[in-house]
Amino acid sequence: MKIETINMFNPIDIATSGLRAYNKQVEVISSNLANIQTTDAGNGQPYRRLIAEFKTKDEDNLSGVELADLVQDKGPFQRVLMPGHPQADKDGYVMMPNISWPTEMVNLNLASRAYQANAAILKQYQKMVESSLELLK
Repeated sequence: MKIETINMFNPIDIATSGLRAYNKQVEVISSNLANIQTTDAGNGQPYRRLIAEFKTKDEDNLSGVELADLVQDKGPFQRVLMPGHPQADKDGYVMMPNISWPTEMVNLNLASRAYQANAAILKQYQKMVESSLELLK
């Protein structure tokens, strides 16, 4: 018979990894928003939107989430009519980043709510531990 040990810190580990993951996602979204007007990212092309991809820390165990990779969105750049802009083509169009303000704001709201949910889990866990310690007195 196999006896499984219960890790009482598992909820803390999961919630903490969630805090780290969603904090990183907020950073990526902030970078996207900060570069929404960047027409040259140093390589002659506009800034490409970044997407944070996550994976589970351990495939066999519920131990949280971690950043798997930061990938560039391969979606098309936006063409905006801006005659007189230094990077405008012969027709007056400038290639702009493939970032949508409303999409980024929705993603920011979701990441913020997920961060708050993980923080609430930690707070509830702390209250539960404090109640248990109070009962032991």
